[in-house]
Amino acid sequence: MSNRTFTMIKPDAFRNGHSGAILDRIIKEGYRIVALKLTKLSAEKAGEFYAVHKERPFYGELVEFMSSGPIIAAILEKDNAVASFRELIGATNPAQAAEGTIRKLYATSVGENAVHGSDSDENAAIEGAFFFSGLEKF
Repeated sequence: MSNRTFTMIKPDAFRNGHSGAILDRIIKEGYRIVALKLTKLSAEKAGEFYAVHKERPFYGELVEFMSSGPIIAAILEKDNAVASFRELIGATNPAQAAEGTIRKLYATSVGENAVHGSDSDENAAIEGAFFFSGLEKF
């Protein structure tokens, strides 16, 4: 079990002005931000990041969405970071997300679900390294 996880505030949440509230919530929940970046994924980079889903029917739509506007990428630190962050963000489908979770508050659909959260310690390390060099992590 690691004490770090990776997250992205997705284009929908950024576009809708929820980035500050989401970051504030993350900090208030006890996470320490060890890396933070405002960036925009090209379609090529979004495809690379989500390559694990390449054979899925939603892959093209996902790549198009994730390259549609700015995102905020972050590495977060807290005990049991991956599992506790997944609980904080809630179910992928905001209609099924628990009250008070980030997705319940800020997501509009399964496709535009406000935030990404790593699903394992291994993926958290891979995803964090995708966006941040060693010099950008504190």
